[in-house]
Amino acid sequence: MKGPRYSSRLREVNLELGMPFADQAIKRLTFEIHHSRAMGCTVLKIIHGYGSSGKGGKIRDFVKGEQFSIFEEATRQAFARCEELRRDHDLDRYNNGVTFILL
Repeated sequence: MKGPRYSSRLREVNLELGMPFADQAIKRLTFEIHHSRAMGCTVLKIIHGYGSSGKGGKIRDFVKGEQFSIFEEATRQAFARCEELRRDHDLDRYNNGVTFILL
């Protein structure tokens, strides 16, 4: 089982691991946000999947994976906060199963 990936400003957490119930995933997400802030991270990449409902939630200051592209203004603003995002393997893959939270 793969855990969180770390770098100096960008951190990746896979909330899908173990297929937790929503309440468990929310508790873990809350922990990971607080922990990432304490570590000095500026961006938290959350791998959460898309779910079966076909509807997504809403969080402020984020970049949807399906909009994580050099052609999107929100992505370019995120680059200004965390240069490492330019090297993320999901860039321009339009992956609706990930979200980048700007801390």
